Amino acid sequence: MKKILLISDTHGYIDDRIIQYAKESDETWHAGDIGELKVVDELKKVTTLRAVHGNIDNSKIRAEYAENLRFKIEDMKIWITHIGGYPNKYNQRIRQEIYNDPPDIFICGHSHILKVINDNKLNLLHINPGAIGKHGFHHVRTMIRFEIIKSKIQNLEVIEFKR
Repeated sequence: MKKILLISDTHGYIDDRIIQYAKESDETWHAGDIGELKVVDELKKVTTLRAVHGNIDNSKIRAEYAENLRFKIEDMKIWITHIGGYPNKYNQRIRQEIYNDPPDIFICGHSHILKVINDNKLNLLHINPGAIGKHGFHHVRTMIRFEIIKSKIQNLEVIEFKR
């Protein structure tokens, strides 16, 4: 079993509440728009971090974090990217690959809109954790935590903070 904290769109913002949730997780996954390396540096002090860069990230962040991250954890195939689109409207950059080799969980950020959607056509779970940073149009800061046990995702929980 792995306890996962999923965040995106920090835009350079990190606080003690995010860090506390990260400490309680086995891994923290960041779906891009990190903003500043201090964000990932702080997270790496308390948890195992997996992250991708986003469209606002500078060359230092892009040098350290890829655009796409595919890996297997427990018995699940995971794909994290920043700009990925949604079921039936996947971004053209990844569309062919996701249809040819769909993961079990597809994670993206970018929109600042929290969504958890089953894609029945590709038999995958699409997750966008919304935005946990303070930059953007969103009024509520969000992140998601869940557990992966073998080939199942369990105890998915949305965490909300006021801006």
